[in-house]
Amino acid sequence: MTRVTDLWRHPIKSHGTERLESTTVVKGHGLPWDRRWAVAHDAAKLDHNAPQWARCSNFSRGAKAPALMAISATSDIENGKVTLTQPDAGSITFDPDNPADEARFINWVTPLCPPDRAQPTSIYSAPDTSLTDSSMQSISIGSHSSLRALSQKAGHDLSPLRFRINIWLDDDLAPWQEFEWIGKTIHIGDVAFQIVKPIERCNATKANPDTGRVDVDTLAVLNEGWGHQDFGLQAIALSDGKISIGDALKTS
Repeated sequence: MTRVTDLWRHPIKSHGTERLESTTVVKGHGLPWDRRWAVAHDAAKLDHNAPQWARCSNFSRGAKAPALMAISATSDIENGKVTLTQPDAGSITFDPDNPADEARFINWVTPLCPPDRAQPTSIYSAPDTSLTDSSMQSISIGSHSSLRALSQKAGHDLSPLRFRINIWLDDDLAPWQEFEWIGKTIHIGDVAFQIVKPIERCNATKANPDTGRVDVDTLAVLNEGWGHQDFGLQAIALSDGKISIGDALKTS
C-alpha cells in the first residue's frame, strides 16, 4: 500500500524547507504556513497596500539564485518567527511581519543572491494566500518511484528537496504512475484531493540543496528521458482534515 513518507512546508517562498510529522489541511488552501511569505526584489511590480497573489517573477527564487536552495527552515508559529539556516550564511531567527526584523533578514539574504540579478528588498505576504507559483491554492504531491527513475537517468542521487514538494509518497508505485491521477480525486489521510495538473519544473531544481550550487541539469534529463520537464502534481484540497507520515493513499 502506498503511504506518505515525508511532509514539507516552505514558510518563505524559495527560502527554506521544513520537515513536518503531520499537518492540518483546509479545503481550498495550501498547507498552513506554506509559502506564507515571499521575498520581493527591486524589479517587482507589487502593491504592498493591496497585497494579493503575484507571479513568481516578482520574487527572489532558486531559479535565479541557486544558493537559496540550500536554506532550511524552522517555524515558531506561536511566536510568529522563522529560523533559516544556510551553509554559507549561518542562521537567522526573525519575525517576517516585523519591519525591524525584515531589514535584518534582507541584510542576511542579500549575499546569497548574485549581484547581477534583481536584489531582495522586502518581505511580501497576502492574506489567506499561499504564494505558490500558481494562483490556485494548491498542495504538491510527488512520488519517490519517479524520483528514483529520474536519479537513475541523471546518474546522480537526486534529493527530493530539489522539488519543493509538500507530500511525498513511497516507492510502491510505478515511475510516473501519479500522472494517471490527473483529473481524478485521490484520498490521503482524512483529505480528498483533486489532482489538477503536473508541475512544470524550472532551473531551481538544478541546484543541490546541500550546497546551493548547480550540479545536475535536471531539465535536460527530463526532456531527454521523457519528453517533458514535469515532476510532481498540483492538487487542490477538497476537504478539511489531517495528514501524517504513514497515512495511506487511496485512489478510488
